[in-house]
Amino acid sequence: MKVNITETVLRDANQSLMATRLPKEDFEAILEVMDQAGYDSIECWGGATFDSCLRYLNEDPWERLRLIRSKVKNTKLSMLLRGQNLLGYHHYSDDTIRRFVKKSVENGIDVIRIFDALNDTRNMRTAVEACIEAGGHAQGAICFTSSPVHSLEAFAKLGKEIEEMGCHSLCVKDMAGIMSPKEAYDLVKTLKENVSIPVVVHTHATTGLGSMTCLKAIEAGADGIDTAISCFSGGTSQPPTESLVYALEQFGYETGVDFAKLKEINDFFVPIKNKYMETKVLDPYVMGTKADALVYQIPGGMLSNLVAQLKAQNAIDRLDEVLAETPKVRADLGYPPLVTPMSQMVGVQATVNVLLGERYKNIGKEVKSYVRGEYGITPGPIDPTLSEKVLNGQKPIEGRYADSIAPEFEEAKAYLGDLAETEEDVLSYIAFPPQAEAFFDYRAKKREEEEFAKALVVSYSIQEVK
Repeated sequence: MKVNITETVLRDANQSLMATRLPKEDFEAILEVMDQAGYDSIECWGGATFDSCLRYLNEDPWERLRLIRSKVKNTKLSMLLRGQNLLGYHHYSDDTIRRFVKKSVENGIDVIRIFDALNDTRNMRTAVEACIEAGGHAQGAICFTSSPVHSLEAFAKLGKEIEEMGCHSLCVKDMAGIMSPKEAYDLVKTLKENVSIPVVVHTHATTGLGSMTCLKAIEAGADGIDTAISCFSGGTSQPPTESLVYALEQFGYETGVDFAKLKEINDFFVPIKNKYMETKVLDPYVMGTKADALVYQIPGGMLSNLVAQLKAQNAIDRLDEVLAETPKVRADLGYPPLVTPMSQMVGVQATVNVLLGERYKNIGKEVKSYVRGEYGITPGPIDPTLSEKVLNGQKPIEGRYADSIAPEFEEAKAYLGDLAETEEDVLSYIAFPPQAEAFFDYRAKKREEEEFAKALVVSYSIQEVK
């Protein structure tokens, strides 16, 4: 049996360990080797990479994708898309979803893993349709979580809905690494009995269960797993690529991965990891096993961001309080899976509750939007007291919120004028307005400096000739 391996070091691994701070110059030189390794796909875009490129790295995320595509010619490139949220934190119009997905495929993406943070398939449908229309591989995802309102039967029903939507494959997305080996076996077995499309399992090593979970998922019939090259694995990242390939091949599974190439890739990334450990961008805290996550259900990216946020406020000593408050806020909100944007929403509200010393003294605007129904159907009922405090007698939204959102593109294009050089620029602005504008200004100034430097060189050359 063939087990497909997706390498995550360019996206989820560094997102989970170091809040997506890996610039393209740190990995460009190894891309061609990664292309030769035999991976089924390389996850390299989407998730938080888009935001991080604009906000922290002064990179054009579209240019980053094109660079990867120019070096990786034989291996599929995959991305993570938050359904109607795209790569942001609120819903966008169907027009924007279709434009963004089309451009993602045009710029080099092969596989788009599409999920909705509430597992509300109404918020996945437009992206799935757009991906198929653009010629991409649409992979629908189930956000795995455990709560009084989630069950094996409900996940099986969701898997069937995803297949009926037209998805080419299905991913079980265990963003917090809380899916036990038994849960993985039972869920994958049930899904394989109910759907005919391939099933891929994505988990994290956070709780120490990751490798065991992957193995049991494969025994149950999973067609692929996500892994991270070993030096960027473990902790809040994925289980290690090399170790799982080694174990799987001993069990008689075929992976198609070249172990010698994996060593070359890992040797390349070791000094890069060490650099970020030394500068504290990669905090050792996120490298350990956190069995408490089985209670808190906090995903890797959320944990690394919580640590960064509390450090910035000189309140890292209150991390345990925030971790304890997180499941309480989640329960109040009807047990949403803790995945972006729900993870950020719940984490920020838990942090505010702790730092202000009073629960819901200040309610975030995203939480208010969630309670009003803008994000979709909640898995369970919202706490009545919190709901009344937000709604204040008003009724929550009925129907699909995105149906009420007007197309954003033409207005954004007119506003940007010459700042936007391409349709991709306009989409960047729609997704992250302040960050995109700041990047466009940076890009213009950088070009002016480069042109001035070139002119200076030419001037000196002419003088030397004279």
